[in-house]
Amino acid sequence: MTQPETGTGGARGARDGDRLARFEEQRGRLWAIAYRITGTVTDADDAVQETWLRWQALPDEPPVASPRGFLTTVVSRICYDLLGSARARRETYVGPWLPEPLLDGAGGPRPVAAADPGGPGGPEDRVTLDESVGMALLTVLERLTPAERTAFILHDVFAVPFPEVAEAVGRTPESVRQLASRARRRVRAEAPRRTVDRAEHRRTVEAFLSAVMGGDMAALLSVLDPEIVWRSDGGGRVSAARRPVLGREKVARYVRGLAIRGAQRDGLRVALAEVNGATGLVFVDPAGEQSGVFAFTVHDGRITEVDAVVNPDKLGHLDLDRL
Repeated sequence: MTQPETGTGGARGARDGDRLARFEEQRGRLWAIAYRITGTVTDADDAVQETWLRWQALPDEPPVASPRGFLTTVVSRICYDLLGSARARRETYVGPWLPEPLLDGAGGPRPVAAADPGGPGGPEDRVTLDESVGMALLTVLERLTPAERTAFILHDVFAVPFPEVAEAVGRTPESVRQLASRARRRVRAEAPRRTVDRAEHRRTVEAFLSAVMGGDMAALLSVLDPEIVWRSDGGGRVSAARRPVLGREKVARYVRGLAIRGAQRDGLRVALAEVNGATGLVFVDPAGEQSGVFAFTVHDGRITEVDAVVNPDKLGHLDLDRL
């Protein structure tokens, strides 16, 4: 009778399979953490891959008591280091730097796991996952230090206990508590007002699109907040405003100019899409000259902020042809 394989090869295969299964259980959560800390899809992908390599290379003994906690610490530390090196590059970036957008049905977003209910501070004190992935909040997070941003994302969004956050950033628990507190105050002070009504948000974006496509300047002005801010990220690769456009009249004229230029391109497609968890716009130039993704912040039926990503380097992960 043939005996079942019990050698080291079979045992190693079983171990590797179990290790892969444990990692896959956490992959979506790890990617969600990585994207929120780094603001880029490429860095998030790289961080998750590096986390897998380190997880795979661990010795069998002693066993990891908490794979979830270990993997969270590893991916956070990788992202913290990436963010530190990225800040110098962003200081020399041409024009405003915006996060890489995620689109439902076009290369993102990846599955994300909900924050732990009942975690430290209670859910009323934490940012929801939907809000934390929004372009407006990610833009505010760019103004934090890497340590503040990492502490805020881990604790306030994913309910990671302060001792584990401390391991990720190499600080004491009390120090990261203070980091998270400073970040929380700044986010509350600087995050734009926004509606939580998804239907209102969508109606407002639809009204904006209708006014632009119809050339109705009065309707366009009526849907823009008097103090609207329009940010364009072209990265010096394509034509884009290198400073934020401020105020309703200036933004309306700027948008009208975009519409006129767009009308001169044959086959230009413009469509509503879910951009980082809320209704936004995507335009695709079949000739490949320029495409873009627009994310909107809406409050009281008016658009208060627009984040327009037109840098092709930040759109390469999206399958825009599917839209």
